Amino acid sequence: MRANPAPTESNPPGDIPDNQVFVAYRPTGGFTGFTAKVPEGWARTDQGGKTVFTDKLNSVTIAAANAPTAPTVTSVKNTFVPQLRGQVPKFASPKVSQVTRKAGPVVLLTYQGDSAKDPVTGKVVRDAFERYAFYRQGHEVDLTLSGPVNADNVDPWRIVSDSFAWR
Repeated sequence: MRANPAPTESNPPGDIPDNQVFVAYRPTGGFTGFTAKVPEGWARTDQGGKTVFTDKLNSVTIAAANAPTAPTVTSVKNTFVPQLRGQVPKFASPKVSQVTRKAGPVVLLTYQGDSAKDPVTGKVVRDAFERYAFYRQGHEVDLTLSGPVNADNVDPWRIVSDSFAWR
């Protein structure tokens, strides 16, 4: 009796593979009082006060800044959401809530927007974003995860957001 071969996995564009390995990221410049896991092998770009990890259609952006007060659901709605409306093409569906990750309570903003046009193909992808605002003792660290709408990245994004830790 022959065993049936396993069905070929068909992933939507931007789906992070289940076997993705994550490695510790420790910032070396600016505020260094935290760590987070990021996908191994993704391209890293340091842009001023933020670090961006990208692979194909996905990205992890980590930005640290001094902040006199902790972000709240109201402050994110009143300050950050209007900024994004002017920066993200076709910004839509903002939802702000307080959630808990392993590092403690955090303000989560989810939204959608269009990616930049691919310089080779000219295609634009509809992206889903999760932005976590962590705060402790005058420091805010924003962790923004993005990938195509309908990509199944719930588990990888949970690994990244739950890995955030203060040092």
